[in-house]
Amino acid sequence: MARFLLHRLGLFAATLLLASAVVFALLDLLPGNAAQVMLGESATPEAVRALEQKMGLDRPAPERYARWALGFVTGELGTSASYDAPIGELIAERLAVTLPLALLAMVLTTLVALAAGVYAAAHHGRPGDLVVMAASQLGLAVPGFWFGILLVLLFSVTLGWFPAGGFPGWTEDEGGGLWDGLQALLLPALALAAVQAAILARFTRSAVLEVLREDFVRTARAKGLAPRAVLWRHVLRNALVPIVTVMGLQFANLVTGTVVIENVFALPGLGRLVFQAIGNRDLPLVQALVMLLVAAVIGINLVVDLLYGAIDPRLRRAAT
Repeated sequence: MARFLLHRLGLFAATLLLASAVVFALLDLLPGNAAQVMLGESATPEAVRALEQKMGLDRPAPERYARWALGFVTGELGTSASYDAPIGELIAERLAVTLPLALLAMVLTTLVALAAGVYAAAHHGRPGDLVVMAASQLGLAVPGFWFGILLVLLFSVTLGWFPAGGFPGWTEDEGGGLWDGLQALLLPALALAAVQAAILARFTRSAVLEVLREDFVRTARAKGLAPRAVLWRHVLRNALVPIVTVMGLQFANLVTGTVVIENVFALPGLGRLVFQAIGNRDLPLVQALVMLLVAAVIGINLVVDLLYGAIDPRLRRAAT
């Protein structure tokens, strides 16, 4: 297990290093003057030179990359030009909204999709299967932001059960609380989870159907095990490897998908911060946010690889 873990961690570090070089090159080495872009065409040459010196743009590219990459390791990400605040503090503040939102959406996706997918597979070809497939097809066809608007119209405007937007905070000092924060995130989480649950339900159904045809399933049934025990304890576990792969990709999509949903619900998370940073032409903040999202996707893939080894030890031995 230790060898498998070290191997995966080494791949993670190498991938992260390569990704950081690509992000830095795309946003820092593109033709044009970053300081001029941030200040606008009307900026004076003196102001442009002063900003270049402040941001370190007058230094060689390798030195700037080394300082930038080291900043991610130490947490010193520099200062936002538009907010005049440390970038690390801005990101930490917005993560308190985005991360719970993505986790809540992933929980909803997993609960709904696994239950629907396993049910459809167990009732293959019957009305229950057709209902699940029709509902999942509808979920795939509806855009998340449009579904979010429908949720607001129904549950906020018409019924008044949930707030239409904004975030009160997690503590009473911020004007909210745990329950108020969860209420504010529930509709956005549902909007995020709709499409992902539809995808995962269809994939779970296919994976479970494939395992149901295996010989060990017939053996388990012949031993007199209850159908539910065979389905959930034996079939689902053997179908989990491909399902976990899709779940990892989906969680990465949920993290990046908050960029749109947070703007629909006016949530002060990373998604809105990305839009604001681009609108303010705050390139250091944009660079840090892009790298953070890339690192999140790579980190999620690492967790999925480790789950492979926990689910099926044969994969762990094969990888080493």
